[in-house]
Amino acid sequence: MAPNNRILDLFGIERPIVQAPMAGATTPEMVIAASDAGGLGSLPGAALSVGQMTAALETIRAATAKPINLNFFAHTAPPADPAAQMAWRARLAPYYVDRGLDPAAPLPSGGRAPFDDAYCELVEAYRPEVVSFHFGLPHGALLDRVKHAGAKVIASATTVAEARWLAERGVDAVIAMGYEAGGHRGNFLVDDMATQVGTMALVPQVVDAVQVPVIAAGGIADPRGVRAAFALGASAVQVGTAYLFTPEASITAFHREALHAATDDGTAVTNVFTGRPARGILNRLMREVGPLSAVAPAFPTAAAALAPLRAVAEKANEPDFSNMWAGQAAALARDMTSAELTRYLGDAAHG
Repeated sequence: MAPNNRILDLFGIERPIVQAPMAGATTPEMVIAASDAGGLGSLPGAALSVGQMTAALETIRAATAKPINLNFFAHTAPPADPAAQMAWRARLAPYYVDRGLDPAAPLPSGGRAPFDDAYCELVEAYRPEVVSFHFGLPHGALLDRVKHAGAKVIASATTVAEARWLAERGVDAVIAMGYEAGGHRGNFLVDDMATQVGTMALVPQVVDAVQVPVIAAGGIADPRGVRAAFALGASAVQVGTAYLFTPEASITAFHREALHAATDDGTAVTNVFTGRPARGILNRLMREVGPLSAVAPAFPTAAAALAPLRAVAEKANEPDFSNMWAGQAAALARDMTSAELTRYLGDAAHG
């Protein structure tokens, strides 16, 4: 199938590359570089307060007038579950003792916030060209406000059923997220990770199932992946892991080192960091507690009990309790700037 311009026309961009929004790793500088190079730079909001996101947007809008994407999580905050939290803290208690920490000490608050009125007001104020959602969509009134602000709406699907669900609710494009992808799975209609679909099987089936353009995500880190996505019927690709190799990525030294040593079988899908399945490079916590653990409490509450352990370990430059999100194609990525990567992959779509 020949490359098509549906996403280029829809977003007003020059290259069919969406820089994936990666909470904690994406910086305003990455967004600026990706957008200025003709792709779609994406700012993740899930781990940023409204104030932090406003500051980032001020930086971005001062540097570029090119289209950008604001990304949000659309999950529902879970009800309080003291028993689950106690079980999780008990499971982590030996690690606390080993690190000289008090297993009963009060935990920090916070975590990843779902899209709400405050975030929606930010969208209305800054009017990004694109707004993307993970874990489904916000309720109808909020979604209508986003559209009225002039944004094109896109969202992640990990199955054909999820893609149809999104299309029925009026998204402008669907991100077909294959099982190879790094970071949090975008699943919202199904929780069974054993039945998640790989990119090569998922993309053409989603293309056949919906009328809106499809953005392929998962396992795409070099020009071969881009060309394969277009051959499968995609109109663009979303790339995350390869952008972690850029100097604009804000990641720890050990995460960067692990990415450079990555292998095809060096990642796993795990819920032990946040309570929701996400793909990352294997480390001690994933091996000993997971990768998928029934004890991990609901997303995003699992992260709170890990925070003290993570802080102590990271201070010692140790990756034992830190998520190192990465997809299965990390070994194909190379060191270059975000602008160079956007041009390198974007030109492959028509090369």
